[in-house]
Amino acid sequence: MKENILIKNTKALSGGQIVEAEIAVQDGAILSMTGAPEGFVADKVIDGEGKLCIPGLVNAHTHVYMSLFRNYADDVAFTEWLFDRVLPKEDAMSVEDAYWGTLLGCIEMIKSGTTTFCDMYPIAGMAAEASRKAGMRAVVSRGLTGSEGGERRIAEALGEWEKWKHDPMVTHMLAPHAIYTCDTPFLERVMQVSDETGMLINTHLSESEKEIADCYAQHGCSPVEYLAKLGLFDRKTLAAHCVHLSEVDIMLLAEKGVSVAHNPKSNLKLANGIAPVKQMLDAGVNVCLGTDGAGSNNTLNMFSEMNFACLLPKGVNKQGDVVSAKSVLQMATLNGAKALSLEKVGDLQVGWRADIAILDLHRPWLYPMHDMANALCYSANGTEVETVLIDGEIVMEQGKMTLIDEEEVYANVARIARDW
Repeated sequence: MKENILIKNTKALSGGQIVEAEIAVQDGAILSMTGAPEGFVADKVIDGEGKLCIPGLVNAHTHVYMSLFRNYADDVAFTEWLFDRVLPKEDAMSVEDAYWGTLLGCIEMIKSGTTTFCDMYPIAGMAAEASRKAGMRAVVSRGLTGSEGGERRIAEALGEWEKWKHDPMVTHMLAPHAIYTCDTPFLERVMQVSDETGMLINTHLSESEKEIADCYAQHGCSPVEYLAKLGLFDRKTLAAHCVHLSEVDIMLLAEKGVSVAHNPKSNLKLANGIAPVKQMLDAGVNVCLGTDGAGSNNTLNMFSEMNFACLLPKGVNKQGDVVSAKSVLQMATLNGAKALSLEKVGDLQVGWRADIAILDLHRPWLYPMHDMANALCYSANGTEVETVLIDGEIVMEQGKMTLIDEEEVYANVARIARDW
């Protein structure tokens, strides 16, 4: 039985507005935003004076095990980064390595206010195990490529789905990696599995100029048009990156209800470009926010990602009034939950799941507080996160993890790195 928790005398980001609140949490959900209802007895009371409660952030695109690759393959071209540096290390990575790398990433995400993540990974088993250990809400997908071993990878994905499908904290997607690692017959096979299981699709799309050029050479159209013609988008799809899009591509994404996980820092670091976020939002595309892996970012900090997501469209479009902080906050919360088909996640409302990050506002960079919501994107950096609840369970309190031995994780990650 989960504790009854009361967060008193606080402010909360609810429905896009900052409101005075006293949040009562029962059975993992928000029972009240205005104090303890009659008959409610708090097992734990948190003093929220000088604090701000925000919905737990939703990191809609990660490779969390890549925490092991942090600062390892920097300042190189995308193709060298992926094929010469990262993939060989992934091939040599053990199941245990992936577990400790994912736990490290979970610590980082929780400490910076993320409560839900969507992960794509190359080794079955460890993303779900680590997320449950950390107490996080996770949408996981075993990466699928159509080279030799494609059916084995699908079998592993199905095995994980069978193992975890009754756990409300772990859901699954099918993850055909990209059009350049999955040929047409393999994508059709993945679509068949999606139809049989009801699993959603999670893929990389239109990330680099080379991907676009190769697709035109092979299929005579853009990657978005190719997948639309193939019928992939007839299933609910989350597409990561979408950096290089034509007007037709954007129209297709909007028409087909494809959600786009925007990864601004990773795209910049790998020199892939800047996604047309303003144009996608204007067309009605559900744009959410992701960090990508720590091998290409190099953090999993959604506050940093929100800052870049606010600033880049202003510079690219030379308009200071495009892609507001409030719209980016929605990208990092509600839009992410929508993309992942998570119900009652992404806002602080009565009856919704109690995924709450409590921020200490007593920081010099947050004074004066002219607009607290804007400050989350333009001033905050994630170090303000003090306490985190996920599904009503306190997973971090006063900066200390409650379910994970941090030092054990750091020691194991250091050991793995020494063996490289």
